[in-house]
Amino acid sequence: MALAPQLLLMVVLQQGPPPPTLDFEVFRARVQPIFLKKREGHARCVVCHTRATTPFRLQLPAPGSTSWSDEESRRNFEAAERLVVPGEPLRSRLLTMALAEEAGGNSFHPGGKHWESQDDPEWRTLADWVASGSETPSASRGLDFEAFRARVEPLFLHKREGLARCVVCHTRATTPFRLQVLPPGRASWSEEESRSNFEAAGRLVAPGDPLASRLLLMPLAEEAGGTSFHPGGKHWESQDDPEWQSLADWVRGRR
Repeated sequence: MALAPQLLLMVVLQQGPPPPTLDFEVFRARVQPIFLKKREGHARCVVCHTRATTPFRLQLPAPGSTSWSDEESRRNFEAAERLVVPGEPLRSRLLTMALAEEAGGNSFHPGGKHWESQDDPEWRTLADWVASGSETPSASRGLDFEAFRARVEPLFLHKREGLARCVVCHTRATTPFRLQVLPPGRASWSEEESRSNFEAAGRLVAPGDPLASRLLLMPLAEEAGGTSFHPGGKHWESQDDPEWQSLADWVRGRR
């Protein structure tokens, strides 16, 4: 039975905006082979990125295989999507981690810097794939803004012995997680600035899954399930740390 026009419109509105559009076939044909490429003086991406502790985890190819199956490729595609902002290569961690800092990349990548310039053919292949996508209006759908502002955002201003506050590094233009700069004399963000911070944090979060959320893994000690390196040091030695638990509760949707 056909829906009345008014009812059909309500259904469309309830569904919300379409998801980001990244091309799987382009990923499989042009992007994925880069992860298998041998580079002088560097391990292939697949050597490190099939480990359980890496936030960008590729599927382990079958013994003797030089490629991935369709199902494995789709899992790799989903893993890559989590580190990409469709339409914006320079806000996509997949492209900035292995790019030289002087070319606009991050300050550190455990596997070394593979691309000295944005003109590198491999980097351009990744950038063209990302640039062809369209971004969702909100990267933070399903996350609670008020809970973020009340319980999560203050953590970025927290002083920790022997470590810089998050806001010191994460207001720089080159960081993938970029917070708004606090004007002199201000000790907190305005609502508009907080919403920008909320969007930035949402890009590093998998709603409902703290241990798939880079925002929670980077400053968490590796032996507690975190990544191997965080330029600002490790803030939490355990998942029982109250700060980590506040972030985890927000990601899980708990109030």
